[in-house]
Amino acid sequence: MLVAGASIAGPAAAHWLTRRGAEVTVVERAPALRPGGQAVDARGVARDVIVRMGLDVPVRAARTPTAGAHTVDVDGNVLETFRADDDGGDGFIADIEILRGDLSRVLHDDTQDRVEYVFGDRIAELTQDADGVDVAFAGGDRRRFDLVIGADGLHSSLRAMAFGPHDRFVRHLGHVLAFYSVPNEFELDDWLIDCQEAATGRSAGLRPIRDATRAMAMFSFPSPDVGFDHRDVAAQKRLLRERMDGFGWWSPRILAHLDDTPDFYLDQVAQVVMDRWSTGRVGLIGDAAFSSSPMSGQGTGIALVGAYVLAGELAAAGWDPEAGLAGYEARMRAFVEDNQQIGRWNAESRIPGATTDPSEWDMAVIERAINGIELPDYAGAPEPGPSGWARS
Repeated sequence: MLVAGASIAGPAAAHWLTRRGAEVTVVERAPALRPGGQAVDARGVARDVIVRMGLDVPVRAARTPTAGAHTVDVDGNVLETFRADDDGGDGFIADIEILRGDLSRVLHDDTQDRVEYVFGDRIAELTQDADGVDVAFAGGDRRRFDLVIGADGLHSSLRAMAFGPHDRFVRHLGHVLAFYSVPNEFELDDWLIDCQEAATGRSAGLRPIRDATRAMAMFSFPSPDVGFDHRDVAAQKRLLRERMDGFGWWSPRILAHLDDTPDFYLDQVAQVVMDRWSTGRVGLIGDAAFSSSPMSGQGTGIALVGAYVLAGELAAAGWDPEAGLAGYEARMRAFVEDNQQIGRWNAESRIPGATTDPSEWDMAVIERAINGIELPDYAGAPEPGPSGWARS
């Protein structure tokens, strides 16, 4: 079978599909794994998935050294403090916090010996019938697969091919986030610092990473429009400078490194809302299917859980695509919706003049978003039949 995307959801799905006996190819349009990126968290049931993968040790070894976070005003006065051990490690700063690129590397290293990875290529066309999916790659190769899974992110090309244009499914939440690494000239230790400007809804911050000579910069600003190309990096950097102009604090010093950074990332804060995550022998996972946005703090967690459930339900259904994909969606739907609700609440609370108060959020929804899904033991599920779900 074929998985599109080699960030987190794709390699995680490949891990579990091969554990259940499938043969998997992962195609990634980038020439190599992407480094850096925002810090992502694993809370509650997502930590359980990491343990079941046998990756608790390497994931914890790759964590950021974040002991906690201080939110400050533009003069550096501390407004709030959060610790990594708050709420049993499931709080604002999670016990497992890791840069997206570092988690991607752990998952790739775990699967590279049993998964075929194809970098620098992408799906150009696909046609499916009752028995399989014919795929034409941009590089010219043509192959047939039993199943194709899109794990290619918020701007999923596979989703557009199989389900329709992006604007049918992507819901902009009114903010833009940017991340990139900078020299640690700020004497940052193991504490994240987040400076917020309530009047404008803007924020700037720095977080520690494993390389103590560098730090990860973070910017956020309200943006009701989505007027930029997500692949035009030069335009994105101009937008960031314009929107953060006059912010103060350490912002000018951080922005001074914008043209030197090797790992700049900027995108809208958005969710993907779909009535279904599969059509025939094509399915979606991770942000391609159900982005909850970085504002939820749970996008990586639901991607890891989704990978476990997807492979398990397919195997439990005897590798029948219709039944397996239906089972995956039925088990994941409520969990995803609770996490998306948190993302919406957080985004609304950051808009200037907002009446949404985090202290009034429904704690039952938050608890369900962290732990509200049962993880069946799929160990006894049937292995693939005579076809072996082999790549062709």
